[in-house]
Amino acid sequence: MQKKVKNPILKLALPNILSNISVPLVGMVDLALMGHMDSEIHLNAIAIGGSIFSFIYMSFGFLRMSTTGFVAQAHGQKNYAQIVQVFSRSIFVAFSVALLLVSLQIPIGNIGLLLLGASDAVNTEALKYFHIRIFAAPATLGLYAIMGWFIGRQDTKTPLYLALLINIGNILFNLLFVFVLDMKSEGVAWGTLIAQYIGFSTGIYILIKRSRSLWAKWNWTDMWEASEIKKFFGVNRDIFIRTILLLVSLTFFTASSARMGEETLAINTLLFQFFLFFTYFIDGFANAAEALVGKNIGEDKSANLKPLVYKIFSWGLFISLPFSILYFIFGTHIMGILTDLPYLIAAAQPYFIWIGLIPLISFAAFIWDGVYIGATQAAAMRNSMVISTIFVFFPLFYLLQPIWGNHGLWMAFNAFLLSRGLFLHIISKKYIFK
Repeated sequence: MQKKVKNPILKLALPNILSNISVPLVGMVDLALMGHMDSEIHLNAIAIGGSIFSFIYMSFGFLRMSTTGFVAQAHGQKNYAQIVQVFSRSIFVAFSVALLLVSLQIPIGNIGLLLLGASDAVNTEALKYFHIRIFAAPATLGLYAIMGWFIGRQDTKTPLYLALLINIGNILFNLLFVFVLDMKSEGVAWGTLIAQYIGFSTGIYILIKRSRSLWAKWNWTDMWEASEIKKFFGVNRDIFIRTILLLVSLTFFTASSARMGEETLAINTLLFQFFLFFTYFIDGFANAAEALVGKNIGEDKSANLKPLVYKIFSWGLFISLPFSILYFIFGTHIMGILTDLPYLIAAAQPYFIWIGLIPLISFAAFIWDGVYIGATQAAAMRNSMVISTIFVFFPLFYLLQPIWGNHGLWMAFNAFLLSRGLFLHIISKKYIFK
């Protein structure tokens, strides 16, 4: 019987997509639980506290990305000693950062609340949530290293199982603490903390069990080998800068929406969910690109890179086109799922053109990010974000928004996404297809 040939791109992408989709479910359950309390204060506290953690953990997402790139290349080289050394460095950095976050939790929490500007009552509840959940930082950041290690090893099913374990555990513990033990926002924080440590412990157990023989090659001296450390921290530094600029752009988008009035803020917040939902799918293919490009570079199969990247881009277009069509034709109906306020749905109609364009305009940026992460060419990613943020997004916003209002903001944001993909494509001959 002839062996069935599996598509390696789909094999890696589909579990990532399922894992990505499972994440917002927990946030929805948390908000739903607090939404049934006797006051909206608890709901707002979770939203505010969650925003602070989202900003913190997105800033340190480089741990997952760089681990994937380095491990994928070492996996392709069959350099098993390097595979475990990369994880050792990543987990060391994860725990070091987590210790710093826990130590500085009081100023971090206070600054976060000051910037978000909620009421005193909401801030009091948000601080309860924050000062419990912050102790999950070692597990949360440690999971970044674990997830990156598995994806680099061409295994996206294990991260999916871990994500499902964490998310289902989170929901069950939250139900226990809120409904059975009659806790409020602090109950949600405890549920998240416990679920994170269960996921981290399980991930470490599986990682060690599957790679026990590799750890025989580990030693402390090699972990701190100067050239590898320089490369490791160089890549992480560049991804960190790139991520901060991305967060600045997204925060600026929200702040600009707020300055145009409460209705515009509400419209843009709802429309932005269309973009986020699309990213759950396209990120799956970006993650596949990270693993496959890194493996091919490690195997020194540079001739395979162009056809591989072409195939991943074909899948990216294949995914993006239906999203654009769906948003163009059924945007109003989807908006009706997100809100039952007719005036918001009507007011959002003129901006569906931008939402419909976003999948086709942005998918290249996501796929190229995955390619460059797999190649550990983080400096190029950093440079693309600098150009797209400082020389495209901000100038176009200040030029167009005074003329076209909210249309100017969406036009600048679309140009920001498009320019990232175009710039990375232009320099790919230098950094990827050498």
